[in-house]
Amino acid sequence: MKITGAEIIIESLRREGVEFMFGYPGGVVIPIFHHIHTAPFRFILSRHEQGAVHAADGYARASGKVGVVIATSGPGATNLITGIATANMDSVPLVVITGQVSRSMIGNDAFQEVDVTGITRPISKHNYLVQDVRDLARIIKEAFHIASTGRPGPVVIDVPVDVSNAEHKFSYPESVNLRGYRPVYDGHPVQIKKACRLIEAAKKPVVYAGGGVVISNAHRQLRDFIRKTGIPITTTLLGMGIYPETDPLALEMLGMHGTYYANYAVHHSDLLIAIGARFDDRVTGNIATFVPNARVIHIDIDPASVSKNVMVDVPIVGDCGRVLAEMNKIVKAPKIEEWVSELTELKRKHPLSYEDPGRGRIKPQYVVEEIYRQTRGEAVICTEVGQNQMWAAQFYKYTEPRTFISSGGFGTMGYGFPASIGAQLARPDKRVIDIAGDGSIQMNIQELIVAVQHRLPIIVAILNNGFLGMVRQWQQLFFNKRYSHTCINFSPDFKALAEAYGAAGFRVKKMEEVPEVLKKALAITDRPIIIDFHVSREENVYPMVPSGKSIKETIMRELA
Repeated sequence: MKITGAEIIIESLRREGVEFMFGYPGGVVIPIFHHIHTAPFRFILSRHEQGAVHAADGYARASGKVGVVIATSGPGATNLITGIATANMDSVPLVVITGQVSRSMIGNDAFQEVDVTGITRPISKHNYLVQDVRDLARIIKEAFHIASTGRPGPVVIDVPVDVSNAEHKFSYPESVNLRGYRPVYDGHPVQIKKACRLIEAAKKPVVYAGGGVVISNAHRQLRDFIRKTGIPITTTLLGMGIYPETDPLALEMLGMHGTYYANYAVHHSDLLIAIGARFDDRVTGNIATFVPNARVIHIDIDPASVSKNVMVDVPIVGDCGRVLAEMNKIVKAPKIEEWVSELTELKRKHPLSYEDPGRGRIKPQYVVEEIYRQTRGEAVICTEVGQNQMWAAQFYKYTEPRTFISSGGFGTMGYGFPASIGAQLARPDKRVIDIAGDGSIQMNIQELIVAVQHRLPIIVAILNNGFLGMVRQWQQLFFNKRYSHTCINFSPDFKALAEAYGAAGFRVKKMEEVPEVLKKALAITDRPIIIDFHVSREENVYPMVPSGKSIKETIMRELA
């Protein structure tokens, strides 16, 4: 029995176990939406395509599953671009289905035609233009396989409307066999032995772990490795939670706004063990001064990432979990008591801190600390991008993976709130909180109605300082305080805006009000909540290693 291409898409998604699909309808995807209406999964209608792709991304990060999104041709497809690039930079598995004009019209500047495959090729792991309905089921099977294996990423499938309407007998492949695509999962045993010998001889080793550990679900093997070796560990922004930040060996986040002791440990180490991290510029600063006296072990599933930015002494290509499991069988603990004591004392002397403003004024760091206290560290935290993101990283302590969701490599403002929708759908057992800025929250505020419609109890904590805070901070420190177009005092009444959408709204202007309002917000479970915290206007994120500088040039506090 033959079925249409649109029906093939829906049945293929069913076979892949899809729970949620995010998107927005349009002309050339009407045949697909005709069958989405009776699909065996929930469809989440966004109010903008960018909101849909970020929601699918948040769902994927929170669940570990593939996020699925659909949009129409032309502007519908191009509205997905920022989200696709965001997912690609952070290795998030997505299958993105876009509609396209009929095959006979491609290249004729037809209504809402755009070269989706050409546009998305540089920002996706792989993409397809479906030319024949007979290939459609196979392509979807391959797309899910490519998106979720090796180093994950977004895969785009561009479907012409006449392919959606064409008919073919449905047959879904049981397996995928792609010549040239063979991710390596098991590390080379010789390289693993070399790494273990280096570890055992080290005097000042540090583990530098990133989002790859989250992706491979390797946090248990990592924790076993740290327990067995006693080596201090620092994580990237997207690696937070893979090791409990409350543990004595945890140095927390490193990099531009990382802890002083994490950056110190990396700079003075004699062995850096990089696991599922890519040595990006926000971590390394000036490459010439990064780990000047250390040998480097790098474990990563992507061979293209090894020795890309920093030359590596012992490369191990493979899945983090599998490689660590093998290392745990043979590695012996190095004798590093003096090193651990030195770092412990450094943590005591240079903790993350901020000035007490006294009664009344609200410090943004205090808001994050209070969120941590009242949720007991058990919430899923999403963030926008900027100062709010860094304070959320610094002052909330993460103890489990997939509980910090943020745009890392692409730094996408407007990401956090739609991502929190996907995260809340993925984790109904957890409270999801989006820590936002008053600038970034306005970029996708229209998605608030989606959270209202689906009765999602997401809390949006706006750290409202009346500025595009991180840009203003750079202007203050490096551009003679010329705050060119970063003051956004002319903002909406967020409390009234929340209520207009059908959400709950609160406004907080005094520090002593913060605990009680958060308590009230956490008690609401049937709709989203916006809390507008009016915080200190020119508060900065410290420590700060200026771009391209070394740890020796760290700014620890306000410049005179």
